[in-house]
Amino acid sequence: MNQLHSYRATILPVPEAISRPVWSVMIPTYNCARYLRETLTSVLAQDPGSEIMQIEVIDDCSTKDDPQAVVEELGRGRVVFYRQPENVGYIKNFETCLKRSRGKLIHLLHGDDCVKKGFYRKLQSAFEDNPEIGAAFCRHFYMDENGHYQGSSALEQLESGILSNWLERIAIEQRIQTPSIVVRRSVYEKLGGFDRRFSCCGEDWEMWVRIAAQYPVWYEVEPLALYRIHSNSLSRISTRTAADTQESRMATEIMQTYLPTLVARKLSNKAKENVAIYSVQDLVLQMLTLGDFTAATTQIQEALKCSYSRKVLIELSRTIFQSGKFWIKKVIKSQMSLKTHQ
Repeated sequence: MNQLHSYRATILPVPEAISRPVWSVMIPTYNCARYLRETLTSVLAQDPGSEIMQIEVIDDCSTKDDPQAVVEELGRGRVVFYRQPENVGYIKNFETCLKRSRGKLIHLLHGDDCVKKGFYRKLQSAFEDNPEIGAAFCRHFYMDENGHYQGSSALEQLESGILSNWLERIAIEQRIQTPSIVVRRSVYEKLGGFDRRFSCCGEDWEMWVRIAAQYPVWYEVEPLALYRIHSNSLSRISTRTAADTQESRMATEIMQTYLPTLVARKLSNKAKENVAIYSVQDLVLQMLTLGDFTAATTQIQEALKCSYSRKVLIELSRTIFQSGKFWIKKVIKSQMSLKTHQ
């Protein structure tokens, strides 16, 4: 087996004897039952029936709540509940979702995210009208723990349609949140599951680039998905250790192998620069605001491992003056000295 492919689960085709709905809405959960009610409600409000849509909740052996009770109350037999016999981690839980899916189109909808009315109808039309596309996604809203909107994703183009130069665009910056994207099952069968080397973030970005390297991708301009940001999320925890920045850098290195040879290095360097800038502008400042100086220092170190371009250093300078934490200069000098001697 190719070493790269050994990190991906094999997604076998659905046996011919098994009925195939159009949709598989697969909802991975772990200790997020308080949000699952809203998630399921948003899906069931658009339910076209079991012959057209498979709906399953795949729980990674939650220990702090009871997602099965929520499924039984709201699903009333319509929604299947599957519980992992032990905690397997979110990547393998995703694998279980993909392997248990029967539909031609797979929507991985995290148990704390939601969809708006029209999501399934509009994206299904995109696949029906464009048989060549491998995936389709829509614009999305961000919301907080209480469901309050916090803004929306950038507009990729003015009208719905197949994206141009999408590989080059997604390769340099993560632009999709998982609840907003739908993928043909046949694409996962060809490309495999999510990369098991990731443990906190980056696995989605790597997958979207992997798909974009092989297939056209459709974009729906209407924001029809809701992505929740909350303090106890895996991404927020990983920020304190800078594991998120480390794994984003790893993603850029893996994705470089998918890109056209003539532009691969240029795009990869730009991606690393964007990771570093995001770390400095958002994560470092966030940790400084919280008074977590150890986490801020670690983020700076990891950001500079990604890139120490002029743009990154300018953003670091801005962060220094904005925060008033001038000791950061010592961290920068130390990291730059280390880089020089490597």
